[in-house]
Amino acid sequence: MAGATIDHMVAITVLAAALLLTMGVYGQMLASVVAYERSREVAMKAVDLMDTICLGPGNPADWGQRNVTPTCFGLQDPDGSGYALSPFSLMRLLSSSGDQVYYNITGEWYSNVSWGIDGGYLLVPIDECINYANVSRLLGVNGSYGFQLSVTPTLSISISEVQSNPLELSVGVRGPGSPLSGAALSYLMYWTLDEKDPETGSPLLNFTSGSSITNSAGLASLDFPQINVNNNRTAYTIIVNAQLGGLYGVGYKSRETITSAGNIIPFVESFENGTVLLAHKWGKNDPDGNQGALHFNATFYVLSESFVPINVDLPNSTGLVNYGKGGKPFHQIQIPTYNVGFLVVAYCKGNEFGMVIMPWGLSTIGISLTFGGNPSGYDFVATELRQVLVNEISYQAKVAVWSLKR
Repeated sequence: MAGATIDHMVAITVLAAALLLTMGVYGQMLASVVAYERSREVAMKAVDLMDTICLGPGNPADWGQRNVTPTCFGLQDPDGSGYALSPFSLMRLLSSSGDQVYYNITGEWYSNVSWGIDGGYLLVPIDECINYANVSRLLGVNGSYGFQLSVTPTLSISISEVQSNPLELSVGVRGPGSPLSGAALSYLMYWTLDEKDPETGSPLLNFTSGSSITNSAGLASLDFPQINVNNNRTAYTIIVNAQLGGLYGVGYKSRETITSAGNIIPFVESFENGTVLLAHKWGKNDPDGNQGALHFNATFYVLSESFVPINVDLPNSTGLVNYGKGGKPFHQIQIPTYNVGFLVVAYCKGNEFGMVIMPWGLSTIGISLTFGGNPSGYDFVATELRQVLVNEISYQAKVAVWSLKR
């Protein structure tokens, strides 16, 4: 009798252990199924967001060129089709890749898409930018999903000085992960050599263009025997286009000099009006005003599909700015076109010369952009990648998506 009772108790114990083990296994399987389903939902949302962002221009379709908030969000070029993005809509996204810049003269904060990287600036007033919260609401994901959009050139082009007298530049071209050999290069070179307009005192620009091809290491050497870099008495801006196998890329380098009176920085004032402020950035010595004066010459070029620059006349394109007492701290110019291009600003103080460049349309000098939230700290982040065109320049658009539900 006692043996039967013991056997019965042992059987019950084994059965209970088996049930507990089975429940644990089923619990783990259920948790895995739930996690898989959540990950699948996030991955599907990434595909959905990517197509929504890239395959529709939003409403109004030309919101990137106007001071309006879109009622429907999309980045597709209204004059294009497929995965072609608007270079102006991209400019209006509030960048999350750089610190915001405050300009005390206007009392405005600016989105820092690019701050002086190789002499290139793209500073956009935050009041005219489209922020992450608004876009999340327009896309219908606020409170449920977070996302981050990055748009970066497919081809990376670097330019460096090898020799200053005469000037020799090295151009490196890389594709996704490797040097690009046999790439055809076209370049535009603007420079000034201690030359001024005798009437305005503003720098005079010279121009030349040419072509080359990269070697097996993805490098090419560009020689300019007519240019001698003589301390701060020489300034130049070069834009290089590279193409191979249907891929197009662009890079630049501008010799930005901080003179004894500082330098000039362009700030976008209005997309719709095309106005830009050429702002004096105070330098080393500016005690009373006269010593801080910077003479400038601003030139705007529309960049055609064949990489031929078309000079567009700018009213009031020369003058001076002065941070000091009684001076004019900035000068307003107006870009009279909605075509993509670039603004070159040469400036001088005495025999010191410098130059900066600003794109009008994100792609003209190959600037990258990051927009949205921060995916770090989330268990699962889905990414979706597309090859896109921004004004015929090859870019990669990547969207990272994560669930905000815990």
